[in-house]
Amino acid sequence: MMTSKKLIYIAGPTAIGKTEISINLAKELNTEIISCDSRQFYKEFKIGTSPPDNKQLEEVTHHFIYNKSIHDKYNVGMYEDDAIKKISELFTDRDYLILVGGSGLYADSIMYGIDKFPKVSEKVRSNLRNAYEEQGIEFLQIEIKRLDPEYHSKVDLNNHVRLLRALELMKSTGRSFSSMRSGKNKNRDFNTTIINLECSREHLYARINNRVEEMLEKGLEGEVYNLRHFKDLNTMNTVGYKEFIDYFENKISYDVAVEKIKQNTRNYAKRQITWFKKYSNSQKINIETNQNIKIKNLNL
Repeated sequence: MMTSKKLIYIAGPTAIGKTEISINLAKELNTEIISCDSRQFYKEFKIGTSPPDNKQLEEVTHHFIYNKSIHDKYNVGMYEDDAIKKISELFTDRDYLILVGGSGLYADSIMYGIDKFPKVSEKVRSNLRNAYEEQGIEFLQIEIKRLDPEYHSKVDLNNHVRLLRALELMKSTGRSFSSMRSGKNKNRDFNTTIINLECSREHLYARINNRVEEMLEKGLEGEVYNLRHFKDLNTMNTVGYKEFIDYFENKISYDVAVEKIKQNTRNYAKRQITWFKKYSNSQKINIETNQNIKIKNLNL
């Protein structure tokens, strides 16, 4: 499709510096930012998801930051519909927009589109969630392997939300989850350029550890404490929150909770890096050697 509209996706693992870089580029282009961070949607998560601070939000208009509550039902399909509508509106008088965030599936929903799936009955959903609560993630992994070996070989087997979703659909339809995925990209009225931020593993881990310490100084423990009564919500299964919930329930010590937050964040970063490797046409930029990224240096 011939179009002059360009979406610039700033990809990269958590803590690598996507927020600052995206704001600088948006200011250069005099444009706005679409967030695809699936945890920064929630207005209750002011600290633990490291959203842009108030000053940054004033510098550049952001969309899909603090637009939902942890109590709202929201998923990637709903996000795709909302975000594409907003992007279409913004492109009426802009040639460039910035997409930023480390949630690869949500970014893909914007760039390529995702398949629409049938509705799942509450009975099926409830039965599977009860089984997960009683038997743990191993139950989900075994069921996925039994019902859809192809998907089992591709999915993140430690992501219980994704495993539950696939099982809900398979139990409801009697079909494999793989057969419900078309693998076809949707047509978009814009072109996309992917900027993939990289750095050494040692540098990234140091940034992650520093960020966790900064979140603790800002009051992460208190933020989670105020949300502890909602611990059973799926949205609360978020790094930085689930570990402190275990601490409040005397399952682990404070020091162990902090170390688990750092370790789980590092593990999440590794999964993100694996996801972003599939963007073979992306422009890779090492932030250790290119700290001042300008539009003129990008191949747009």
